[in-house]
Amino acid sequence: MLRLLKYELRKTLFAKLVILAITVVAEVVFLAGYWSHNENTLVIGCGLLTAVAVTGIALMGILSLVTLHKDMNTRQGYMLFMTPNSCYRILGAKVIECALSLLIAGAFFFGLAMLDFNILLGNNTFKYIWDFFTDVLEMISPQISLTAPVLSALAFSLLAGWLCTITTAYLADVISSSLLNGKKGNLLVTFLFFLLLNYGVSKLVSLVSAADVAMTFVWQGLIALGLAGIMYVVTARLMEKYLSV
Repeated sequence: MLRLLKYELRKTLFAKLVILAITVVAEVVFLAGYWSHNENTLVIGCGLLTAVAVTGIALMGILSLVTLHKDMNTRQGYMLFMTPNSCYRILGAKVIECALSLLIAGAFFFGLAMLDFNILLGNNTFKYIWDFFTDVLEMISPQISLTAPVLSALAFSLLAGWLCTITTAYLADVISSSLLNGKKGNLLVTFLFFLLLNYGVSKLVSLVSAADVAMTFVWQGLIALGLAGIMYVVTARLMEKYLSV
């Protein structure tokens, strides 16, 4: 498994380095605007950093899906299924790589944001940010109070939900490359299946509620992880049956 994980990390390394390089450029623009007291440059830098952070974190999941698609549809990638590794291990390495990439990217951009906010706001950075998000959450739902348990539970729920979305996309892609391969309109059918399944999952998760907000997020995350596990097993079984050599 460790060897497969290293292989998956290498396959996405170049794209991640490109994201890092763009982030460095955006940070240079931000710092140049701050040091030169040029508000236009500063705003551009903030906008670039925000766009890179949102896009970069989203790409962590998309890159994993792209590599799976290439593995199933190119000769070089198809060699992976000829190695003495089960499809469960191959797919598991992709899921672990995706989760690690999401965690590292999230931690990196969060740390960078705290550093930049500290440059702009000074010593009271954390208080300003805390008050801002508290006001935003109160406008959305007065029942939600911004505390460490709520933040931790929310982060867990978001990560679990994103992993569930990725495994849903895995399943849809494997169906496209196996059961519907070569059939007319297979991409459209696969895309519609992904949207329908993802919509059903989101609706099911949204039905979960508890007396405590943090526990609601925890239960939603656990259910999302459970559904992700089910789709992982189904996807791996389809790969074993139709793609394994």
